[in-house]
Amino acid sequence: MQSSVYEPTPSDEPSLRVIKRNGKAVSYDDHKIEVAITKAILAVEGQQASGSSRVRTLVTDITRDVSSRFQRLFPEGGTLHIEDIQDQVELGLMRNGLQKVARAYVLYREEHNKLRQQNEPTPVVQEDSGIAVTLDDGTQAPLNVGKLKQLVAESCADLAMADQDKILKDALNNLYNGIPKKEVNTALIMAVRPLIEEDPAYSGVCARVLLDSLRTEVLSFLELAEDVSCEQMKSLYPSAFVSAIQRGVELELMSEELLKFDLEKLGQALDAERDYQFTYLGLQTLYDRYFIHSDNRRLELPQVFFMRVAMGLALNEDKPEQRAIEFYRLLSSFDYMSSTPTLFNSGTQRSQLSSCYLTTVPDDLAGIYGSLGDNALLSKWAGGLGNDWTPVRALGSHIKGTNGQSQGVVPFLKVVNDTAVAVNQGGKRKGAVCAYLECWHLDIEEFLELRKNTGDDRRRTHDMNTANWIPDLFMKRVFEDKDWTLFTPSDVPDLHDLYGVEFEQRYEHYEALAEDGKIKLFKTVSAAALWRKMLSMLFETGHPWITFKDPCNLRSPQQHRGVVHSSNLCTEITLNTSNDEIAVCNLGSVNLVNHIKDGEIDREHLAETIKTAVRMLDNVIDINFYPVPQAKNSNLQHRPIGMGMMGFQDTLYKLGLPYASTEAVHFADKSMELISYYALTASALLAKERGTYETYQGSLWDQGILPIDSLENMVRHRGTEYSTLDTTRQLDWQPVRDLISQHGMRNSNVLAIAPTATISNIVGVSQSIEPTYQNLFVKSNLSGEFLVINPWLVTKLKELNLWDSVMVNDLKYYDGSVANIERIPEDVKQLFATAFEIDPRWLVEAGARRQKWIDQAQSLNLYMAEPSGKKLDNLYKTAWSRGLKTTYYLRSLGATQQEKISIQSNHAEEKETEAFAATENEAPKFCSILDPECEACQ
Repeated sequence: MQSSVYEPTPSDEPSLRVIKRNGKAVSYDDHKIEVAITKAILAVEGQQASGSSRVRTLVTDITRDVSSRFQRLFPEGGTLHIEDIQDQVELGLMRNGLQKVARAYVLYREEHNKLRQQNEPTPVVQEDSGIAVTLDDGTQAPLNVGKLKQLVAESCADLAMADQDKILKDALNNLYNGIPKKEVNTALIMAVRPLIEEDPAYSGVCARVLLDSLRTEVLSFLELAEDVSCEQMKSLYPSAFVSAIQRGVELELMSEELLKFDLEKLGQALDAERDYQFTYLGLQTLYDRYFIHSDNRRLELPQVFFMRVAMGLALNEDKPEQRAIEFYRLLSSFDYMSSTPTLFNSGTQRSQLSSCYLTTVPDDLAGIYGSLGDNALLSKWAGGLGNDWTPVRALGSHIKGTNGQSQGVVPFLKVVNDTAVAVNQGGKRKGAVCAYLECWHLDIEEFLELRKNTGDDRRRTHDMNTANWIPDLFMKRVFEDKDWTLFTPSDVPDLHDLYGVEFEQRYEHYEALAEDGKIKLFKTVSAAALWRKMLSMLFETGHPWITFKDPCNLRSPQQHRGVVHSSNLCTEITLNTSNDEIAVCNLGSVNLVNHIKDGEIDREHLAETIKTAVRMLDNVIDINFYPVPQAKNSNLQHRPIGMGMMGFQDTLYKLGLPYASTEAVHFADKSMELISYYALTASALLAKERGTYETYQGSLWDQGILPIDSLENMVRHRGTEYSTLDTTRQLDWQPVRDLISQHGMRNSNVLAIAPTATISNIVGVSQSIEPTYQNLFVKSNLSGEFLVINPWLVTKLKELNLWDSVMVNDLKYYDGSVANIERIPEDVKQLFATAFEIDPRWLVEAGARRQKWIDQAQSLNLYMAEPSGKKLDNLYKTAWSRGLKTTYYLRSLGATQQEKISIQSNHAEEKETEAFAATENEAPKFCSILDPECEACQ
């Protein structure tokens, strides 16, 4: 089934080496992988498949996939064990739908492993291993096995399940004579990583080994020490902090303002124990993308990093040390985490801390290219972009200056796409932008096709996102099966700034003018047909996203100062934009699961977290480096922030509530109401201390209208027949109303739920408000590949004495789903149902309950195992009628996974049928949630 030898070929890359089981290091050879995969497939499908072109293609594709993963994992070369290759072959077979082959491959490996153990006595690990380690200066020294043992013991401390002897033995098997010293810990990590599938706690072991490497790297760079144990680090941390800040300023990587702090005092406040709460994915992500470095050498340890961020946010405080320590304790406890730009840049010389920028593109050539320049500058400093392109005249429109005809929006969007690729957020992550267009724009039909893989590639944008900006009138026309008229904005310029009843009246006026021949350039289409095309493009390409103009405006606290013309890159920000105003939002997220105590939300703890977090977010506005002046002017006037949450799914696990349940919907309502209650309170208290934002007068806040009250405004304009809203509340809001009435608000907007894709990895919790993607899968991101296994599921199965190697293999076979594993009880299956096993209308229902408390929006991904036109139509109409402002990605599965998901128990089918009306099934294909370059995935 697999090759028993692994010898080099002349074409191999010399920088990547493989440790054979006899300890010999040889060059990597992907031809051997081809042989192993071919034998595995033939062992299951028979020798008659040997000449199959399908098999040859599969073998080539899987081999290329495995090799590319190792190249990403070891970009500068390195070593790996033969077992690591076999692990990736196994995963490659599963990724390509060859679960039966993969299962046979697993059993084959286990069988031969047992034979080896029977025939080969377990060697005793000797202090003198006979292995020489190559030091940085090129000299060699004996491997210090005693230190390696000590590191294994420290890394496994408090983890009773850890098999230290096995880890050490496997690590030594990964070593070879002459191995560079820096690769010894890598070999140890490679020995531990396969054990994560046995117990998620091994991820913490990997993190501690990585931490040891980081300590060596940082302390050597700071010229403090090299080999330091966990225990020794506790006393060394304060001096390491002081040295790191001083060196960072000296290298012009940190702001000189940090030297004004009492560094000794801050160093004493660091809690070294908090280094040990990371998962491997979390710490590796920080190491690769967040820690400040010089010449690829890090000068920050985790607690130094958190304190540096905290100091950067406390620069303007009256008591900066006291506030810095307060901010540090919040961040390092994982109760709350600032957004990625804030973590990247706080305390640096260019402290661009804001997450999102929204722009309106004007309808003139200078304005268009000025907007493209703004995009480049904003993207350079790690900002995500949302562009409103509705004002730009459509294809065929008259150009007065040249007496010619416009080429429309699409050619400019191609330039936007290429700009996002070229300016990659300071080299730290891929540039990201989303273009929005209102669906009455004459270019809308071509706009819908921008992400297609067919057609003229000059009119395609494969690297940027797109979104429909849909007024309520269009949705009413869809429901009523009426016509819809497309215009060029140069003929109907005021539609862009109108919404609600005023939009409907003016739109119908323009339709009458077109009918009378007074508007020449227009097109009449069926609203239902255009809606179907929107959904079919979403079905085919995942774009454009579906977002709703009127709810965003009718519930906006700032409608007295302008219009919301689009959302942002991730569809959670809804702020005013214009030719002169670029909207900015500053994000951070509460870790909800950390605020559960005795089966309930710990309200006192949550209130304290949010009070400090809102202060941190407000501080961003004054400290922030603004790449363009329109952004600075807007942000200082309105001071919007976006408080969100993460760990929602983990919280449901902790409370024992299935995501697909009425109880979970009620909890979504309750938890968001509490977050809203404390966030509005915190902003009002800041207004008492610091004053209201400049444009407060005339806002909904000033009128005594809170987010829950603004629902009435939306219903009044839309009509009750199109509104299916829940308006219940559990708290007494009068104290908040009184506080706002007396002191006002410090921030025009306070709440927005972002995807939290990367910061949730850092904290080690479920992403944002997302359901669990799979209970076991391999996550690919810019830091490499990581086995992700649901620790809550493992804990539950251990309680039931069901966690064993067979269960691990079953989870692999069923792609992380427990639905078809017979020995798992039904209530456990319901609790650990994955995203594609949950009817997406549960996500919409929970989202709608949150939306009533949020003054902005939420990044709401929707999952559908087997989408169909009818299902999509029902889902997005429901989202609109429930009052959602925006939706985000639509995810689906490949055909093989769909087949497995569809094998549901009768009980689960009955439960779903009781909750929702049955719909037909068809099966399209969508983008993968594991895209390592996708902003939402990362």
